[in-house]
Amino acid sequence: MNDFAALLTDHGVTLPPTQDELPYDDGEPLETSRHRVQMNLLIDTLDPWLSRRGNGFAGGNMFVYFSMEQTRGRHFRGPDVFVVLDVPSHERKSWVVWEEGKGPDVVIELLSESTAEVDKGSKKIIYQNELRVPEYFWYDPFDSEDWAGFALREGVYEPLQPDAAGRFISQALALALVRWTGVYKGVETTWLRWATLAGDLLLTDEEQAVQRLEDERQQVQQERARAEQERARAEQECARAEQERARAEQECARAERLAARLRELGIEPEE
Repeated sequence: MNDFAALLTDHGVTLPPTQDELPYDDGEPLETSRHRVQMNLLIDTLDPWLSRRGNGFAGGNMFVYFSMEQTRGRHFRGPDVFVVLDVPSHERKSWVVWEEGKGPDVVIELLSESTAEVDKGSKKIIYQNELRVPEYFWYDPFDSEDWAGFALREGVYEPLQPDAAGRFISQALALALVRWTGVYKGVETTWLRWATLAGDLLLTDEEQAVQRLEDERQQVQQERARAEQERARAEQECARAEQERARAEQECARAERLAARLRELGIEPEE
């Protein structure tokens, strides 16, 4: 409890509960393992980006508390993925808006047959009217065509249009959401991923390791190529030196022959 909270308590003011006092687990797992992997892919690749930025939190599948009514048993199971900027990056049990001072800046819901109606309906209304999340996206991990984005304009969500590259741009994060087809965690499918506006994916730990190995391999190749060039230059210099030595010997031999001829003629050659 901070000093201000302690002062309020001393004056008989009842404070709202903190994350340590609120339920933070409903015991319900994500719909499928692919939903879980998709959630982790989005969060895990964003964490290093937020770390480089210096602040921010990315979470998922955890309670988000935004009204005191929820503390009376009406729990709201939070987004599958959400991002909050300009907050400390430490661990949370749940996201408590009145404790943190703000709600999510970006929310992503991963659709399934059992949740699609809620994600596209009542949850969207909550994000729009209650949490006022600036950007909301949904994506179906089993149907990559079912994805959409919305931005809050004057309190109402307006649909976003993909850019020329087929990406949804998050103005809040200055990043793009892209559909990437490839293998992740042993599953080949179309995954939702973050990318820079320049088109570079935010890499997983495995991809970063592969990239480091590739960078090291290229560096070794470059060093080998430089060494080969140095060896070739050294051989060329050696060849030129040998040519110069041969020419010097030829000049010396001509000078000796000329001196001998002059002596035959009775002329003493000059030194």
